[in-house]
Parts: sequence; C-alpha cells; structure tokens
Amino acid sequence: MSENIGLIAGKGQFPLLFAQAARQQGAAVVAVAHQGETDPALASFVAELHWIHVGQLGKIIRIFKAAGVRQAVMAGGISRGRLFREFRPDWRALSVIRRAGAGQDDRLLRAVADELEAEGITIAPSTLFLHDLLATPGPLSRRPPTPTELADINLGVQTARELGRLDLGQCAVVRRQVVVALETIEGTDAAIRRGGALAGPGAVVVKMSKPGQDLRFDVPAVGLDTIATMREVKAAALAIEAGKTLIFDRAEMLKVADQAGIAVWGIL
Repeated sequence: MSENIGLIAGKGQFPLLFAQAARQQGAAVVAVAHQGETDPALASFVAELHWIHVGQLGKIIRIFKAAGVRQAVMAGGISRGRLFREFRPDWRALSVIRRAGAGQDDRLLRAVADELEAEGITIAPSTLFLHDLLATPGPLSRRPPTPTELADINLGVQTARELGRLDLGQCAVVRRQVVVALETIEGTDAAIRRGGALAGPGAVVVKMSKPGQDLRFDVPAVGLDTIATMREVKAAALAIEAGKTLIFDRAEMLKVADQAGIAVWGIL
C-alpha cells in the first residue's frame, strides 16, 4: 500500500499502534488528533499531524481531501466528559447531530462515517493492520477461571451485552452472582474500581463488544492498565470477547496477570 490513509485519533495507545502498523505496511498516515486527548508522540509515526478540537468535522474533511485521503480509520476514544466541557462543533458537525441525535454513540459515529463517505472518504475497520492484537478464545493466562468465576463470567456476559444494547458501556463487574458495577460515562477502569470497592477481593470483570458491534469504531480494548486496576482492587478474573477485543501489550499484560494470579479468558 502506498496511498495516504487517514487516521482520526483519540486517546490512548491505539492510534500510535495503528500508525506504526500502517507505516510498516507502506502506508503514509495523515492523522487528525484531538486536543487534550491524543498522545503528541503520534507525530513520530505519521506523515502529517493536524490538531483539532472535538466536533470539528468540517476541518477533518478539509484536511483529508487536501491530502488525497480516500480511506480512513477512527482509533482511540474521546473522554465523554470532554464532550460536555470542550465540545466545539462546526456547522458540518451540527448538521450531523441534528440528523442523528447526540445521545447514542454508535448512531452518531455511523452518521459521521456516512458524512465522510459522502465526500469520498471510506471509513475502514479500526482493526485494519492490527488483526494480530485481537483476543483469541479460551484461556489466555496460565490460570483458567474457576467454576465459580465462570458462573460470574456468564452473568457478566449477559449483563454486558444488555449494557451494550443500550449503548451505555462495555464492562460489567460481578461477584458471587451479583452485578456490582456497570460501565457508563466514567470508563472501564473507574467501573472496575467502583465494583472492587463494593465487592471486595475476588470480583470478575467482563468486557464485551456491543451486539452488532461495528468494527469501524469503538472496539473494546484491554491492556496493562486494565490489569493494574484489577490488581488494585484484588479482582480475580477478566473475560473478554474473542475476535472483537484488542489486547495491547499482550505478552507483558499476561505476564503481569499471571504474577497477580488473575485469570484472563477469551469468550466465543
């Protein structure tokens, strides 16, 4: 691949990993980064880096069209709190919100993707170039879940799927067949901390994609930070959806999980 590929970059390491993988595949990355969210280190891995505020959809389109971008990905989320504090929609974004509504993440992201595609810019799955980061089914750590933990995982799967159906979050925390925390605007780590504080040691964390998950955006991801937060609250097991969840720093993450006695399980 030699053509320019666009990157709409949010927070975390996902945009950096995508840019590195794209460059290794011979693609020149034109990145649009969000002020206060995107890691400035992204500049080292892309051909162009442009900074915007959340909501400047028209500017994204202008940047990509000027660079001849015909395919782009969305990698990394935006802190939901920032949508309340620093949302600066331009007229293009306002027209999309007017049509799609502002409350449902997936519906709004699909509308943004449609707007870009109307300008000749196709939105590709965010896992493009990164399929090797997707979770595999079965035991990922040395220790598999116990029967009690598996029962909690099953309840967590059902609960997380319903949570995703409502487009609220992706993570449920369960202890002894009681759902103790659900992820909403605060994010996964905060939900784990809240669940651990309520349940005490031994909680199970389940992170699932939404039913009908669109892999172009908002793919669930876990990594070292997830395990560090679980260690903090002495959580016992992490279950993630195989083929639909990204694992960052897999080898190091599983090493730390093994050291902490945390079971990591891939759900089919």
